[in-house]
Amino acid sequence: MSTETAAGLLGATDLFKDLDPLVLEQLGRSVTIRNYRRGHLIFSQGEPGDSLFVIAEGLVKVFVTSEEGEDMVLVTLHSPETFGELALIDGGLRSASAEALEPTSALTLSRSTLIELLQSHPALAQALLASLGGLVRRLTEQAADLVFLDLHGRVAKLLLSLAEERGRREEQEVLLDLQVTQGDLAAMVGGSRQSVNHILQAFQRRGYLEIKGRRIALKDLRALAKRAGL
Repeated sequence: MSTETAAGLLGATDLFKDLDPLVLEQLGRSVTIRNYRRGHLIFSQGEPGDSLFVIAEGLVKVFVTSEEGEDMVLVTLHSPETFGELALIDGGLRSASAEALEPTSALTLSRSTLIELLQSHPALAQALLASLGGLVRRLTEQAADLVFLDLHGRVAKLLLSLAEERGRREEQEVLLDLQVTQGDLAAMVGGSRQSVNHILQAFQRRGYLEIKGRRIALKDLRALAKRAGL
């Protein structure tokens, strides 16, 4: 990847978009390009964190694992989103794991490069604070959903969220290419794969959606929103 392309990708992120083009070009020369096959563990929960990642292409899930070995997916990310900021800022261990869900390439920035940049560019510090604030808000909302919503409600809310992020409207429905397995969906809502499958089938019988392999056509957004408590 050329320096110009790397700088353009960095400039497309919420974290770096307000930096001067010359600074982005400088950063573009500092990044390392890494490629991951599907299923590759990019980093593991509990290991030292010394790099920030910017997705160039592909799909990544960030998840936590319990002592019993059960996973909960916190978020799925695609280009040009970033991940790995938390351990990078506080110098602590990774609070979650990250895995490539499909062939993925990412830019990496070292902690030393980012810390040096923070000292001279207040706009980056503000963007980083906003990013961390968004992370806390998302985790707070997920925790509240686990307490106040039943599994049907959590599945409905997840589908609406994914549709807003990456859905494609076609006539009277929104087509959603999940890009993840039903096991991953289950891990996002704190349920089992079998339970989530039964809920999707129930939503289909009620006319809320239509399952087309890994694609789902959302046909009644209002009913799903009501079921999600929105």
